Amino acid sequence: MSFSTRIEVRVSDLDPQLHVTGAAYHQFADHARFACVQAAGVSVDELIASGLGPVNLETVLRFQRELRGGDTVDVSCAWQWGQGKTYRVEHVLTRADGVVAATVTNVSGLLDLGARRLVADPARQWAARASHPQLLGLPGPAGEATALGG
Repeated sequence: MSFSTRIEVRVSDLDPQLHVTGAAYHQFADHARFACVQAAGVSVDELIASGLGPVNLETVLRFQRELRGGDTVDVSCAWQWGQGKTYRVEHVLTRADGVVAATVTNVSGLLDLGARRLVADPARQWAARASHPQLLGLPGPAGEATALGG
C-alpha cells in the first residue's frame, strides 16, 4: 500500500527566480512523512512520551525537473525496512502534469531518547503503534506482506 499527499507550492517556498528552494523540497518530504505516520494511526506524541523519537540520519535530494510557484506536487512515501537499526523512506515528488520533479530519500532511525541510541528493531516499534502498518510498508493485520517501494 502506498501513501501520497498533495502540496501546493507557496510563495515562501520560492527563490528569487521563482523556483522552489532546496529547503522546501526537504520540508515537502518531511510533511508527507508526518502525514503518512498520522494516516497509519501512529501518535507521534505517544511515541515521544514512550521515550522514542524518529531521527533523520541522511537525506539525499535529486532534482529532475523544476517546480515553480503555483505548481502543486504529489509527494509519495515508500518505507523500506531491513534487518538493522535504520530504514529508508523514499519520496517521489510528482507535478500535476505527471512529471517527476525530484526524489528525496531519507535514512532514518528510531532513537531511544533516554539512552541516546538507535533501537535495534525500529520496524517492530512502528508496527506496534500503527493501526494501518501497511502505510509504513509493514505487514498488515492479516500478516500480509506489502510491496516495498523503491
